[in-house]
Amino acid sequence: MLVVFDTNVIISSLKSSSGASFRLLGLVQSGVLRPAVTAPLAFEYDDVASRPGLFPHLTSTEISLFLDWFISVSSLHKVHFLWRPLLRDPNDDMVLEAAVAAGADCLVTFNVLDFAGASTLGVRIVTPPQLLELISSKPL
Repeated sequence: MLVVFDTNVIISSLKSSSGASFRLLGLVQSGVLRPAVTAPLAFEYDDVASRPGLFPHLTSTEISLFLDWFISVSSLHKVHFLWRPLLRDPNDDMVLEAAVAAGADCLVTFNVLDFAGASTLGVRIVTPPQLLELISSKPL
């Protein structure tokens, strides 16, 4: 399943190893999920994750190694069209552009309401717990 992760999901996965976001990373590692990114989205992940004090339990090297791994297992897509603005936040538009460019099965975020209107572009918006539920309900 090809998915685009909003930055808040990546940050959440680094903050706690007990939440749904972290469990999704395990599904990425096992190949059940394949993340999709664009260059701007990858830079956004790095910019936010590199903010001082955000992860007191991780070193900057550990954060960089995680991001390097995450990008290496992601499919990289180019945005060949710009239809902004559709959403209230330009950063959300950037995440939505990645999902559209990749033809992602869904965009995973904690801020579902921020992506109101995404369905007009054929993008399914789900939370991390909803995606886990979706995956567990699929027949093997």
